[in-house]
Amino acid sequence: MPELPEVETVRRGLIPAMEGRRILSAQVNRADLRFAFPERMAERLTAVQVERLDRRAKYLLARLGSGETLLMHLGMSGRFSITADDMARQPGDFVYAAPANPAHDHVVLEMEGGVRVTYNDPRRFGFMALFDTAQEAQNPYLAQLGPEPDSNQFSGPHLAAALKGRRSPIKTALLDQRVVAGLGNIYVCEALWRARISPRRLAHTIVGKRADALAVAVRNVIAEAIDAGGSTLRDYAGADGALGYFQHRFDAYGREGEPCRGSSASGVCAKLISRIVQQGRSTFFCPDCQR
Repeated sequence: MPELPEVETVRRGLIPAMEGRRILSAQVNRADLRFAFPERMAERLTAVQVERLDRRAKYLLARLGSGETLLMHLGMSGRFSITADDMARQPGDFVYAAPANPAHDHVVLEMEGGVRVTYNDPRRFGFMALFDTAQEAQNPYLAQLGPEPDSNQFSGPHLAAALKGRRSPIKTALLDQRVVAGLGNIYVCEALWRARISPRRLAHTIVGKRADALAVAVRNVIAEAIDAGGSTLRDYAGADGALGYFQHRFDAYGREGEPCRGSSASGVCAKLISRIVQQGRSTFFCPDCQR
């Protein structure tokens, strides 16, 4: 499932096509995805301007001139694509994903300026919702989210306070969106490796310098992943069809049985990356470097 860096990459790709443009027409091709589409969604979007395109955690938020916000979640295989007469790809600049099967084009937005934005989702785990922007603080998808990793609110002291009393492993605690928004399995594994913290360590023990190191690791790995366009493992592609590249920089995730890249005063770590299962998800870590 796309995590924060992938969703942020999609947001940045959609901005030129959507921000400041009116939706001339909206086409909704089925009744539901994971959940039912909002009532009269096509009608409520038609002739409305997209004033701004935001992101919160793993949600895209289109701020509409009607006073509503269109919330969009990519699920496992959701993907936006942009087509326009005046937009051409530059050969050789990127590696592009295979074209999406048009049979799974579930929402099509015809934008001002001859731009078409299409939402395609073969597995249909994504969803969309419309809500009154003024009521965002009460929105059930957004109300309980923790701080963004790049925000001033996210820090070592915040982590220590959010994890206080938690006796679950730190790996599973970091997947709780109330602790920090937007993290998923990939970037939690990578951040814990960088901070040299075992995924088995109990969350309430993450205090002081250890909490500071973890906050820095989370912030840095997210920033680097955004710069790389996210990570492409299966279905993910940016709005321009470009694949992410951060998977080539993984130090822990997906590297079971490969040598750890960690180092210390005594030299390069000689251990192999291990894999365990925590709450049904694979966790990758170095049993020597991470304590």
